[in-house]
Amino acid sequence: MLDEEMETEEELDEENPVPVGVKLGSTRTVVVQPKGNVVRTHEALTCLATYQDVLSEKRRAVYGEEAANEYPERVQFMLRSGLPEDDKRAETAATFFNKFTSANGVPENSVVVYAIPTIDNEGGLTNLAAVIEESGIGSQLIRSYPESLCGSIPALGSGLDAINRIFIAINMGSTNLEACAYRRGEQLSRFSTGSVTGNEVDRWIANNVEEETQGRVNIDQTTAREYKEEHGDLENFKPFTDIIQQPGGGTHEFTIERSVVDALDRYVNEAVDEIANEFLPQLANRYIKIYKQTLEEPIVLTGGMACIPGLLEEFETRLSTELQHEVTVTAPEEPVTAAARGAQRIAEQFVEEETF
Repeated sequence: MLDEEMETEEELDEENPVPVGVKLGSTRTVVVQPKGNVVRTHEALTCLATYQDVLSEKRRAVYGEEAANEYPERVQFMLRSGLPEDDKRAETAATFFNKFTSANGVPENSVVVYAIPTIDNEGGLTNLAAVIEESGIGSQLIRSYPESLCGSIPALGSGLDAINRIFIAINMGSTNLEACAYRRGEQLSRFSTGSVTGNEVDRWIANNVEEETQGRVNIDQTTAREYKEEHGDLENFKPFTDIIQQPGGGTHEFTIERSVVDALDRYVNEAVDEIANEFLPQLANRYIKIYKQTLEEPIVLTGGMACIPGLLEEFETRLSTELQHEVTVTAPEEPVTAAARGAQRIAEQFVEEETF
């Protein structure tokens, strides 16, 4: 009787593939999938560390926050550039992704949609596709869509309303600032720059801390990112204190007044400059009617930097001033997970329509 029940469950699983959304990001990886009647979101830092098991003497691997906390001196963030650039990084990314999906029970019998960055890097995109396709999930279908489009889906209504709209999406990620106009899902006038990024903000914060403390404190980029994520606020920033161990013994307590907020302020200014003076003129030259129409629609901000409190409002105000035209800016709830959640909605549509 038990065997018959198991066979029945397997048959049902074959008939009902699971719709899964994936964002394999430079800093965080997100997988979204339904579990019963609830859609669950799984997150982890995109990093891996290996160590030798003292009993078996075999090499073992740990990933995510566990790897970053336990092996900070040798943890690998294999997608720092946004994509697995070479075979070694692709192999490390595959190990990470396999462990992550296995730990979170992502089934082989699934329809997988994953979000990809707007980067002109065919080799890196091919490697990313291989990581997903060879992971053992997505046996029914695997598709990719632009990250900024996927991230905009949760921001523009229920279901897949964004697919049928004309709008601009700006992805404020760790490795790139990306912008694109979408017309019913079609990409128009893609733009990407690596000069204004979340990673660059982390470097600015580290430099600012050294300057603000008159050289007494030096922090690494990981600590700077933690400062940004925990204390970054363009609306109501509050100074905070931290303590470091001094060489030779003792501790040093210091207060950060401006280092974080100054870096964020610089980021908004430079992002506005890139959008107003590079991307939008490019769009206007190619599609003048679309350009005019998109400025009357909400501009969607996605990506990790869009999580910073007050950033959306500051970006809207400064972009409006730069363009001398009032624009509206919006963002999805939880921008870090929005791309994977949007991708999961697309996968859900494929499952519902059985287009696989």
